[in-house]
Amino acid sequence: MAISARTTRTALSTTAVAFCATLVLAACSNGGGGHANSSAGSGTGQTISGTRVTVTETEYGLKLSRASFAPGTYTFVSDNAGRITHALSVDGPGVEDARTKDIQHGQQATLTVTLKKGTYDLYCPIDGHKQLGMDQHIHVG
Repeated sequence: MAISARTTRTALSTTAVAFCATLVLAACSNGGGGHANSSAGSGTGQTISGTRVTVTETEYGLKLSRASFAPGTYTFVSDNAGRITHALSVDGPGVEDARTKDIQHGQQATLTVTLKKGTYDLYCPIDGHKQLGMDQHIHVG
């Protein structure tokens, strides 16, 4: 039984379309990430670099899984345990306006930063949340 050139071309075209569709779907399901310093998602498949620190966000507070910090790279895993949208931002020596995307209830996002000696401000950048108590200062020594 001979396979015609037209049948081969059709099969190759179908395979190519299916492959491209798979790539597009994989890119879209990345949770909106795309840059190395932060990504939002359900908490699965996220790359952790350096020391992992969990930040539990609620209305209206931040709870960190550790209290002492030495200079180095940290990945803050922000877990929205609250009922409304939150996010996490870090500001301090060498780190300016690093933040996660907005995090919905029950979701997580990661933020990887390199901390030097000094004091850093970790807070929720959603309008008014910092002023309501979602603000922690950490000292890196």
